[in-house]
Amino acid sequence: MNQRVVIDPITRIEGHLRVEVEVDENNVVQKAWSSSTLWRGIEVILKGRTPMDVGLIVQRICGVCTYSHYRCGTEAVENALGMKIPLNARYLRSLMHTSLFMHDHIVHFYHLHGLDWVDVVSALSADPAKAAQVALKYTDKPIAAGEGELRAVQERVKGFVETGKLGPFANAYWGNGTYKFTPEQNLIALSHYLKALEVQRVAAEMMAIFGGKQPHPQSLVVGGVTSVRDMLSPARLQEWKQKHAIVADFIERGYKADIVMAAEAFGGEASVLGGVNIKSFMATNDFVTADGEYLFEQGVILKGDLAGVSDINPDLIAEDVTHAWYKADKPQHPYDGTTIPDYTGFVERDTVYGKLPTLDGDNKYSWVKSPRYQGEPVEVGPLACLLVNYARGNQVVVDAVNGLLQRTGLPIEALFTTLGRTAARMLQTSIVAKEGLRTFDALLTNIQSDDSTYIKPELDSNKEYVGHAMLEAPRGMLSHWIRIKEGLVENYQAVVPTTWNAGPVDAKGQMGPYEASLIGLKLEDPAKPLEVIRIIHSFDPCMACAVHVMDYKGQSLGEFRIDPNAR
Repeated sequence: MNQRVVIDPITRIEGHLRVEVEVDENNVVQKAWSSSTLWRGIEVILKGRTPMDVGLIVQRICGVCTYSHYRCGTEAVENALGMKIPLNARYLRSLMHTSLFMHDHIVHFYHLHGLDWVDVVSALSADPAKAAQVALKYTDKPIAAGEGELRAVQERVKGFVETGKLGPFANAYWGNGTYKFTPEQNLIALSHYLKALEVQRVAAEMMAIFGGKQPHPQSLVVGGVTSVRDMLSPARLQEWKQKHAIVADFIERGYKADIVMAAEAFGGEASVLGGVNIKSFMATNDFVTADGEYLFEQGVILKGDLAGVSDINPDLIAEDVTHAWYKADKPQHPYDGTTIPDYTGFVERDTVYGKLPTLDGDNKYSWVKSPRYQGEPVEVGPLACLLVNYARGNQVVVDAVNGLLQRTGLPIEALFTTLGRTAARMLQTSIVAKEGLRTFDALLTNIQSDDSTYIKPELDSNKEYVGHAMLEAPRGMLSHWIRIKEGLVENYQAVVPTTWNAGPVDAKGQMGPYEASLIGLKLEDPAKPLEVIRIIHSFDPCMACAVHVMDYKGQSLGEFRIDPNAR
């Protein structure tokens, strides 16, 4: 008889995510459901607002990739108004984006996804001297992996254990059979976990140099940027480059080494050698390296046809809400999208934990819509970005991917796995860090003859405008879509990366990447489903609902009223 496994909430993510799976008598997943359990509603708030405020409002969609939404919303307005901003502004926006990626991907691997690979309890029994020697297998210049450093880390964590205050290490599935690192490898990765706490602060400071602050930058405006004095200050420019060097050094000597170590240790672990069951991928242009040139190129791969990569046609994007808690008669293009809630609740069932409210998979069960491209579900994210660019023959990406495969001895097919998705994020981080210096140098050259950063937008209240912007956020392709009428926002939709990946089943019965990735997965212990969490974390979920609060007993905690027509 099949059993239902409920994981709610999935922690170490942004927002609120619930995943349920049904396993057979062999603990193999037969069905899966992904649900974001709280409503965002930013699109409704935007209606009736001035387009000039869009960027500042939409960056509050998320508490992590705030800059991505800020920039995408601003550029959607610029696209609608037919604006071409100064090249310096494009360079500065790209450098801020570089800072975000370096920060976000480090935080994701170590502080969100890392404990799916690293058994902290095992690290406490490691031999620090032996671990220091092991670290030399993966890089000739290990960072935070000397014998003394490793011994200090071990003693520090043992101190947590002895006090009973485990903090971020509490309530995990330590000892699960799918952990494959040796005690010494676990200690190395644990040391990097702690080192990454220091490094991510430096990356956040990089963003603040040109962004004004972090996590909610304030230097973008419709028409360009306001960080003129920072751009023209040799001291500020040098500060950005120095901080970049610190973070890039950790990426190469720590992050990359740990992924190579994981590839060796987990290369035979079945639970990470699947997890890519949707073979369609999409990515867009991003990271300006010169006028008219991008580091990453746009494209769509449908049904695994790498030889048939094609250009994105924005007209072929639509959102289905058949199984989402919204009302709509048919799939809607984002320009015409609606955000009308239609909540239907849960169904009580027996689970491995006893009787619980569960998702109504036959009807509506998530606040996430189901975007489709040409009617097909697609995966977005670092893996999609690298696959599209590998298929395009982008030499920077081809060299990076082939280099990692050669270093690890893995075949190209290894990319189409949970391990491959995690490795792709590291590769993307490394590429962005290295190539970001090309943008930095291009900025230095350009400001010698041109210091412009802004053009004034012209908005005619008697005209109607439509526009959109697409960019690669850390979790994948992000797009914002706007209609402007009488000088105000008439309609707005944000199609975020996690919407593409986490959406529920559509009208055709097609699962999205999250749900499909879990089918066929074998669990060691359904009551401790580490394997499910590891796969879901490999997507880096960003449910973008963190501003909502609920009480698990159903009590009302507060009521907030916002006039969506306020100007």
